Amino acid sequence: MKRQLMLAAMAVSLAAPVCARDTELHLPIQDAMNRADAQAKLNDGVKFYFGKQKYGKVDKSFGDDVANTKTNAFNKSDEEACYWTFLSAMIKLQEKAKKLGADAVVDIESYYKKEPFVSDTEFECHAGGFVAGVALRGRYVKLK
Repeated sequence: MKRQLMLAAMAVSLAAPVCARDTELHLPIQDAMNRADAQAKLNDGVKFYFGKQKYGKVDKSFGDDVANTKTNAFNKSDEEACYWTFLSAMIKLQEKAKKLGADAVVDIESYYKKEPFVSDTEFECHAGGFVAGVALRGRYVKLK
């Protein structure tokens, strides 16, 4: 009897559909940058240029990199979790720029699962039931 119950439970669990949520959101960069936590943490002499935004002449280039961050989305709205993980990715870009001697990160694009999403005004975030993720790719430069 115990074996039959266990087999029945296994069959039900295997038959249940797997519903892992992965909601793609495109949120305003400016809203994320205007938040108090972003204002406090992203003011260290590094400028950010998204998508095809214009920037000055490049004096020196240090290559590009991806900041891929995730955050616990439990008990947060999708937007709140996305703004939080966007800030984490921006902090990583800023820290690496400072380490390299760059004063700007240019051509920043969303790069979730290595799929580019280029926008001057929006970033891409993926939110699930428990985790939200943002990946940003940018090029580190010193401007003239």
